[in-house]
Amino acid sequence: MRQPVVLGIAGCSGSGKTTLAEELARELEGTHFHLDHYYRDLAHMSYEERCQQNFDDPDIIESDLLIRDVGRMAAGETIWHPQYDFATHTRRKNAITRMEPGHLLIIDGIFALHYPGLRRFYHLGIYVDTPDEVCYERRLRRDVCQRGRTEESVAQHYTETVRPMAEKYVRPSAQHADIVMDGTESLDWAIEGLMNELRQRGLLERIMAR
Repeated sequence: MRQPVVLGIAGCSGSGKTTLAEELARELEGTHFHLDHYYRDLAHMSYEERCQQNFDDPDIIESDLLIRDVGRMAAGETIWHPQYDFATHTRRKNAITRMEPGHLLIIDGIFALHYPGLRRFYHLGIYVDTPDEVCYERRLRRDVCQRGRTEESVAQHYTETVRPMAEKYVRPSAQHADIVMDGTESLDWAIEGLMNELRQRGLLERIMAR
């Protein structure tokens, strides 16, 4: 089994990290792996109780399973990962997704640089740095349009948990990044800069030699 080049892309919610990860995966025909599917299953709680949980604390992620699965993929193995339903805050029953690492594996999530167990697999750690007001506007659009939230609930959640947890856990994880990118610059410019970085480190050649 050929081992992939592994990149970790972190940043606050709404920073643009997922857009960057998706576009890079498209450009280089890589595998985009999102941490969000590893939120703990809260099916044992009532819906009201689930909604009160802090989804921006790293303890809400089943990190042991996450690190095990990423480790297997970093070794070139295929995995089956869970599917998470953001509307109900539960894992979808009997729903798992097959994922192959390929030649490039991109780990994407707010805590992608937080867990030491994940960082040891990366060939390159990337942090997308974006002003808080930009992050909020992007998150508002996403949660209302894609996750069935109301504007009021998004605003309350952002003020009470998202921003405080980002300041406590996400923004400090930038210290573990090999490069910090501006989340407000154009996507084309960001991809070009990242391609140059990969080329300079000899990683692009490894990715393309598939």
